[in-house]
Amino acid sequence: MLSRRDAAVRLDIPLEMAARHGIPSHVSEAELERIEQDPPAWLVQSRANRTGAKRVWASLECAVCGFSEAERPKKWWPEWTYLVCDHHELDDAPEPATGTSRHEVYGVGSRYVALVDQPR
Repeated sequence: MLSRRDAAVRLDIPLEMAARHGIPSHVSEAELERIEQDPPAWLVQSRANRTGAKRVWASLECAVCGFSEAERPKKWWPEWTYLVCDHHELDDAPEPATGTSRHEVYGVGSRYVALVDQPR
């Protein structure tokens, strides 16, 4: 069984849309595959309306341990070089490239620090 959130990620729709259109709190893999193979009209319309300019879900992954999650992107998120879990030492992350300086942005996703490398 998959949660409604996992189904929304797979269908690439907002969680609110999944709830509004009757995706149950838990859905079987078989039912989700049926929806993907024969999408209802609302899902077809949603995909047709998508311009591609704004992502529905972002895949976040720690550069140190590989922990990953899918989250709805926020406008304030920077373009990062690396993401690391907030419990890692920042020295565990890959070194910044020569000629760049690094700053950290806390609070990306549920647990990440975004490392932003910029030319000096």
